[in-house]
Amino acid sequence: MSDEDVTADVARVLDAVAAGGVAIVPLDVAYAILGNSEEAIRRIFAAKARSFEKPSGMISNWQLFNEIQICGGRERELVSCVIQDHDLPMSTVAPFREDHPLFENVAPFALENSSKAGTIDMLLNAGALHNELVRQSTARAMPLFGSSANTSLQGSKFRLEDVEAPVRAAADIALDHGLCKYHNADGRSSTIIDLRDFKTIRIGVRYDRICEIVKEHFDIDLKAIGMAGERGAMG
Repeated sequence: MSDEDVTADVARVLDAVAAGGVAIVPLDVAYAILGNSEEAIRRIFAAKARSFEKPSGMISNWQLFNEIQICGGRERELVSCVIQDHDLPMSTVAPFREDHPLFENVAPFALENSSKAGTIDMLLNAGALHNELVRQSTARAMPLFGSSANTSLQGSKFRLEDVEAPVRAAADIALDHGLCKYHNADGRSSTIIDLRDFKTIRIGVRYDRICEIVKEHFDIDLKAIGMAGERGAMG
């Protein structure tokens, strides 16, 4: 798919979201369902049969990660190493700046259900379409929140045709770009790491490789630190 096609597809998605709608989009890690308004977030949770105890995540990039999530220099170096030096996708959880201008016009309900206990989950480096979604949505001052496009707890979907009918029916627009890059038989999406304590919130695609990178470059053993409680979130 050409850059022009990706740009045009993303513009159509954002037009639908700006009108209060819901979109299903293909990311490298899985198909995702996204929105911005209170109505859209409610529809997403209802279609997925997802508990409001499990917040959505936010699609992001390196720039927004640095502007919005609050963490130390070592944590930033770690994230850069994974997503830039090794070009792998990951999601990061950390405290965030709720007063960032990008959130100025976000409905309180949408932000409340896309964050938890003062932290937010941000998906990073999930492919060309993901990056263009972040670029255009940031230009419109319209952050995108959501989660994997599947019934809750049923595993991520890597083809649009595999997304359950109630979830697909909730979308005003759905892009079909075929099979996702990181498709896998276990239904795993992005690896989620809590930057406050380096606990693994979710084992996702390329988890073993991410663990190797972090151990080699930062002497942090993610597997030894272990798992945090299930959060849900993006991917």
